Amino acid sequence: MRIYIESTIPSYVVARPARDLLQAARQQLTRDWWDSQREKHELFTSHVVLDEIAFGEKAMGQLRLETLHAVPLLQVTDAVKDLARKVLTSGLLPATSDRDATHIALASAYEMEILLSWNCRHIANAAIQTRLRRLVEAAGFTLPVICTPEELMESDYEQSD
Repeated sequence: MRIYIESTIPSYVVARPARDLLQAARQQLTRDWWDSQREKHELFTSHVVLDEIAFGEKAMGQLRLETLHAVPLLQVTDAVKDLARKVLTSGLLPATSDRDATHIALASAYEMEILLSWNCRHIANAAIQTRLRRLVEAAGFTLPVICTPEELMESDYEQSD
């Protein structure tokens, strides 16, 4: 599958173990997916992601960037900017969530099958996805499946297609 990797994924892959049990579990699930599943897919990211993950402690920022060093970058085109603007003006995301809107727009405009994220507030949020899907389709694009690594993890029980 063609998968757009959002900023939270490389952040969780290299993060120091969290004290919060839920956060620690998400980190481990992400590392497990990254180690065992990513090679089965065609991954993409963007300069928006690289800009986000470069912030913070310099050494950790470098580790996050190294995680995505071989992942092709999608460009922010006028169509992507227009779709991101529509997502923001729809009120489905806060007006300050321009990067989140851009991730959604990039994944949609470049026909990704999956947008992989742990941002459950603004991106991997079932409460907004139906309305977001309608908005993206009205703009002439298809919203990819938005999910977390946990939801994308293949199990030993799945049948091959």
